[in-house]
Amino acid sequence: MNTRTSIYPTTTGHSPATRRTAAWWLSDDLSSVRTARRLTRDKLADWGFDDQIEVAELLVSELVANALDHAHGQVHLGLSAEDGLLRCEVEDENPQLPTMRTVDLDAERGRGLFLVDMLSGSWGGTPTHRGKAIWFELPTFADTEADPFAAMAA
Repeated sequence: MNTRTSIYPTTTGHSPATRRTAAWWLSDDLSSVRTARRLTRDKLADWGFDDQIEVAELLVSELVANALDHAHGQVHLGLSAEDGLLRCEVEDENPQLPTMRTVDLDAERGRGLFLVDMLSGSWGGTPTHRGKAIWFELPTFADTEADPFAAMAA
């Protein structure tokens, strides 16, 4: 497992900001969904981002399950946090970017990206040298006295 924390200057140059990163390679079997949830939960708890553990776990598991279902090979899970923003990224070997589709109310599958779209602050896909990375971002409120609901309403 590869985990690291580093310090980078902020874009304003006034003071340093902590950038936290963690990354793991996951096997290409369905047990990786459970592993991804545990890694996400443990790392966010370690970083003090208790406010987003449940949502991040759910969305990471959706993206990892999609990667295992639609691609082949190992899946790469990356988490990063900086300046109140958590970014979760899942990379696989399939270069085709996903598209949201309309799902029948009775369908048992096909709601993963809908959940990502509804619960994340933003999301997208990026081509990589291996295939693609699908990411989402969530606000974090660790180390602040801010009311998370007031910040979202602003």
